[in-house]
Amino acid sequence: MTDTNIPALLAALDVFTRAPDKEQLDRANTWLQDFQHSHEAWTTANTLLLSPDAPIAAKLFSAQTFRTKVTYDLNQVGADLSPLRDRLLDAMTRYIAGPRNILTQLCLAIAGLALQMPSWENPIQTMADMFGANPAAVPALLQFLTLLPEELMTNTRIPVTDDEYRERSRKILTDNATRVLELLSVYIQATGITPEIQNAVFTCLRSWLMAGEIVIEELILTPLFPAVFDALNSEQLFDASADAVCEIIHETQEINDNMAAIEQIVPRVVALRPELAKSGDDFERIRGYARIFAEAGETYRALILQHPETFFPIVEALGECSACPDLDIVPITFPFWMRLAQLIGKRSSVPPPFLDAYRSLMTVIIHHLHFPPDSSPLKGQEADDFRSFRHVMGDTLKDCCFVLKAETCLMAAYNMITAALARGPDMSWQEIEAPLFAMRSMGAEIDPNDEDAVPKILELIPSLPTHPRIRYAALLIIGRYSQWTDAHPSYLQPQLQYVSAGFEDPDLEVCSAAGHALKYICGDCKRHLVDFLPTLHTFVTSTGSRLLQEDRSEVYRAIAYVISAMPMSSAGESLKMFSFDILTKVHAVTVKQAVTKEEMQEVCDGLENLETMLQVIGSFGEELPPACQKIPGEGWSVLDPFLAKYGTTYDIAERVNRVLRHCITFFDRSALPVIPMVVTRLTQVFDAAGFASNLWIIGKTVDSYGDKADQTLQASFRDAYERATTKVASILQASSAGEHPDILEDYLHLLLPLLDRVPDVFFRSSAFPVAFQICMTALTVVQTEVLITALEVVRDILSHDCLSSQPRQIPTSDFPVYAANIQAVIEKDGQAFVACVLNGMIGDFPEDCLSSIIVIFRMLATVFPAQMAAWIQSIAASMPTSASLIPAKEQFVADITNAISSGQYEKAKYAIISFHRASRKMRDRRRDFELK
Repeated sequence: MTDTNIPALLAALDVFTRAPDKEQLDRANTWLQDFQHSHEAWTTANTLLLSPDAPIAAKLFSAQTFRTKVTYDLNQVGADLSPLRDRLLDAMTRYIAGPRNILTQLCLAIAGLALQMPSWENPIQTMADMFGANPAAVPALLQFLTLLPEELMTNTRIPVTDDEYRERSRKILTDNATRVLELLSVYIQATGITPEIQNAVFTCLRSWLMAGEIVIEELILTPLFPAVFDALNSEQLFDASADAVCEIIHETQEINDNMAAIEQIVPRVVALRPELAKSGDDFERIRGYARIFAEAGETYRALILQHPETFFPIVEALGECSACPDLDIVPITFPFWMRLAQLIGKRSSVPPPFLDAYRSLMTVIIHHLHFPPDSSPLKGQEADDFRSFRHVMGDTLKDCCFVLKAETCLMAAYNMITAALARGPDMSWQEIEAPLFAMRSMGAEIDPNDEDAVPKILELIPSLPTHPRIRYAALLIIGRYSQWTDAHPSYLQPQLQYVSAGFEDPDLEVCSAAGHALKYICGDCKRHLVDFLPTLHTFVTSTGSRLLQEDRSEVYRAIAYVISAMPMSSAGESLKMFSFDILTKVHAVTVKQAVTKEEMQEVCDGLENLETMLQVIGSFGEELPPACQKIPGEGWSVLDPFLAKYGTTYDIAERVNRVLRHCITFFDRSALPVIPMVVTRLTQVFDAAGFASNLWIIGKTVDSYGDKADQTLQASFRDAYERATTKVASILQASSAGEHPDILEDYLHLLLPLLDRVPDVFFRSSAFPVAFQICMTALTVVQTEVLITALEVVRDILSHDCLSSQPRQIPTSDFPVYAANIQAVIEKDGQAFVACVLNGMIGDFPEDCLSSIIVIFRMLATVFPAQMAAWIQSIAASMPTSASLIPAKEQFVADITNAISSGQYEKAKYAIISFHRASRKMRDRRRDFELK
């Protein structure tokens, strides 16, 4: 090994084996990426691949380098690609026996080269001639043939045009499909063929089938067709042959064009049904058969209905698969049952065998819903997975409803429960809970006018055993059937009694289900529950304290639904009553000297409940009812001292701010008199504690009330702007900007409405230059929302009418002042800002940033042409650019300079787009490298 790059390359690769620190790793990564782009990488990689002494890691990296360079750097080779092709083929010859990962990379490199080398007339024939006759090389040939369609169809980074791709893929794949079938047929019949070769043949066949290149009619006539089905009898070949069989079936989905093939396939598939019983507890084999039957069922579902005498055994086989005790296999059948149900639902009548199939399926699914016996309960992740899967099975029960009708399915589940209850002491709770869960899952399918099944179910519920799991399931049914109850209000009172009793249950999950049920009852039946509101008030002020906060919040949500259905005057009184219950507790802890953790948590929970109510009710319209008109002032008189005392505690500040957010929307103009005080207090709290949510609410007040701001409110906005800017700047000086993305994001969202609603405050303030610098700092934070918002702020500054020769609105006497302040900021920080943007473009800026960057650069080129031209030249010269990006950077500088000098500022847009594409390509390449 004499290549001068080799020692440095080996040293860089060695870094990855020594668990280095991040700085060493970054240096090694950078060196290897730059090496891969270099011209010398071609020869260095070749030297290492051919060297018997090179480490395996270096050989693998060299093979990966060839694939990367074929994808990105083929222009470095020149017009004649034949020497490179021969070099890759020679390397592949040396690695026909492996290692497999090196062989894979070489195959991918050759595939990528073949797509880009029109002079290579028939790559497959070349490969077959070189490797097809040597038994030792056949696995390598099959590996290439397997990877070739996938690489050509999925590697979109290979730089060919659509027309070039269509032409080359036709010549390489389509024109050779018959030749590949012939090769695979020869190998599958070869004397002494090993299981390894057989599996490789089936895997290759599947790859070409997935690419859509194999004509099924041709495949049926080859020895491959019977061989792939016969291989299902072999344990060693089962997985690969099952994959291939599934793909063969899938490729016949154009039924009318493939009837001859289907007539050959279906008897072989049907003949597999006895194998399900023979497989016993070998669930892996059953899984393979289930995949085959499911693929056949989904593909031929229309034929199943048209010709049940031939195809119905597939349905029966899938019924057996659905009954499998291994719940990882059962869902394989679900798409079939869903799609068949959709077809059946379009028919005026359903043949009895299909009705029987879905009845059996429903029974099987409800059996699968049973929790294990109490003697062997599920725990941890296993329990979570089972609960999640129950909901998936619930969807299949809906398919049964679609075929059998909901009333039939509900009555079947009802009869299961009554049969279990009839057994008395011998009954297990699982026998009742599973049908109850099924009833809940099927609830979305019930007929609102049903007068048979649903009444029986709801009348049965109060008499069910009080086991927690049963009560939990029954309460959720009540919530699910709330729309039916709305149409049948006579059933409401017994349900409310059952729900109320649920809140008394010592099991917390039952209490949670009661809250869930109450929320839906009150949401859907609110017009019937106005008289029930006093009961709810008594409940939350007494029993409600027993509930977990999550459940208590559901009760307040339910209360809000009822309030929203009341007449305006009554609704206002009710909202005030519940709100002041909560605010009274806030006032109590404010004036109390020593407050326990539990008392403070109760207050925070109450504020969350108040937020929930305001969110659900939304608004009373433009005119508040009389009872609510004084709430903003009275409420703020409670919250203000509370914030003054406890606002520097994070959880408290967050909870109050969320309430204020909804108050701004809910009370709108009625809150205007207290808004200056709100802004002032939040400004003081942010100055003291630095919580981002304070900025968030100040921004919302500016957005909502900026257009209506009088001198007092403008003064509070100005003070908030200046103090917040000073505070954010001090935070960024003390620590990294990346540690405070939430503060930056909410600060930037404060700047946007300030600029739009109160520009006099925004531009005239001494905070403006500092705010611009904060925007630049935000461009170093790798978080999409922060980056996008920072660029939006600068875009809106530079797009302001005060800088336009054709303003969209009538200029005011303030415009010259605004323009002068903008120009001063850009003169001072413009170059640094442009540098931030360009470095972000070659770094981690997301795609969504591009539109703002285009506007910003166009405006800078228009308003500051001389400075912009100089900045671009200076920044480009000092940018830390990868070697692969240097040509694009130079072109970008030339294009921008030309756009400015010619006064054709729109051309800046195309320069930015081109540079961004080159940057994105470099990032893609870097990601490819990091995945290795």
